Amino acid sequence: MIQRTPYYVTIACLILMMGLKSCHWNSPSTPINLLIIYPDQMRGQAMGFLGLEHVKTPHLDQFSSQSLVLDQAVSNYPICSPTRASFMTGQYPQNHGVWSNCNSLSSPFNYELPANAKCWSDVLSEKGYDTGYIGKWHLDNPRPPYIDVKNNQGHVKWNEWTPPERRHGFDFWYAYGTYDHHNRPMYWSNEASRDSFHFVDQWGPAHETDLAIDYLKNKGNKFRDDNKPFALMVSMNPPHMPYDLVPKKYKLLYDDVPLDSLLQFPNIPEEGTKWGDYYRKNIKNYYAMISGVDDQFGRIMATLKSQGLEKNTVVLFASDHGNCLGIHDEISKNNHYEESMRIPFLIRWPEYIQPRIDDLLISTPDFAPTLLGLMGFHEDIPPETDGTDYSNLFLTGDGERPDSQLFMSVNVGKEAFGARGVRTHRYTLMIQKDLDKKDQVELFDNHKDPFQLINVSEKEINIKKKLTKELEGWLVKTKDPWL
Repeated sequence: MIQRTPYYVTIACLILMMGLKSCHWNSPSTPINLLIIYPDQMRGQAMGFLGLEHVKTPHLDQFSSQSLVLDQAVSNYPICSPTRASFMTGQYPQNHGVWSNCNSLSSPFNYELPANAKCWSDVLSEKGYDTGYIGKWHLDNPRPPYIDVKNNQGHVKWNEWTPPERRHGFDFWYAYGTYDHHNRPMYWSNEASRDSFHFVDQWGPAHETDLAIDYLKNKGNKFRDDNKPFALMVSMNPPHMPYDLVPKKYKLLYDDVPLDSLLQFPNIPEEGTKWGDYYRKNIKNYYAMISGVDDQFGRIMATLKSQGLEKNTVVLFASDHGNCLGIHDEISKNNHYEESMRIPFLIRWPEYIQPRIDDLLISTPDFAPTLLGLMGFHEDIPPETDGTDYSNLFLTGDGERPDSQLFMSVNVGKEAFGARGVRTHRYTLMIQKDLDKKDQVELFDNHKDPFQLINVSEKEINIKKKLTKELEGWLVKTKDPWL
């Protein structure tokens, strides 16, 4: 029996009393399903319905009209592994211990998701859910002898198998660590040993969507127990580099789009510069990848509807971090700029979550407790969780809101150094601390200077002091050695 707390009955009644929507609260006999679509390296501005970039996302555009859209959602540490660990655990890197990407450089420092970490998937598994994971995981360190695949043939090794005891409650497993050959991806299936991975001659997101559709249809109970609620996460690698590895049909969507129309932002470096040329070379393929992900998302949503699962499933579309693609002379992520930090966050639950755009300053560690709260497991949120449960705010529009979001970046093996900062609705502060060097400080007024071209840290002294104090509060809260 799926247990629910009386707290959520109260919330349902509150919604009715406020007249936000006419709804009927799910009883324990009709538990809530969860579906998460999680592409990699998709910046939050790159969705057509926002009107900010010339990218074609018809399915997300439609989905946005049915969803709560949080257009100020950010990745606090915008690289893959730390953010993924924050999503799974609801903790900041200072507490889950994944201080950098899982690879052979960070492996000696044991930067990987602890086997004993309590993830949202562990909670749902304990509560009787059938759980599934498809796609990129990137939360285990590679170890020798390294698996003989392309991502492990360079100086830095990246890919590793996840043994069953490290899968955090996921019953159905079809995944890999990190593998960037999108047109011929590799996977370990449920019963596969470390050496029995396989390759697929299909674009990764399309193949993963095929499998997700099979999971949802579940013919003959092959993928899950139809008598249980399910939680499925589909983690697509694109729009991660290399950007040219995308089917031609998605590239053709941008063939007739003038390149100049995609170069309107003043923070794109000039033509003839290294990163200006990089942006011009890759922007159409980056958008083509996003359109391809959007197409797969549409297929999954259509299946959810055709299977009669739409009304009883919470659907979240988000990403681990954004992508500068050369903007600000940054190759992609791991910096404090808007293109790196901002991520998509669209969540739908028909009849319960009112469709709207909200500027809540939500951060990745808030995802897990909020999802557990929405699904009726507020009391089961692990006590070590750092993030905030915003389920009440999602359902009613009311609740306390944070004033800022934490930013961080760490040099491998030097947790007390690197960058820390805060982002508010108006400002971004970043302080870079390196051994034997003067601190580098950047402060941007994102209202007056939305493209973050003017560092006002020497001009706005009082704002800098105020935000530095705000940052200190975050560092004390997370027990950050940087402080």
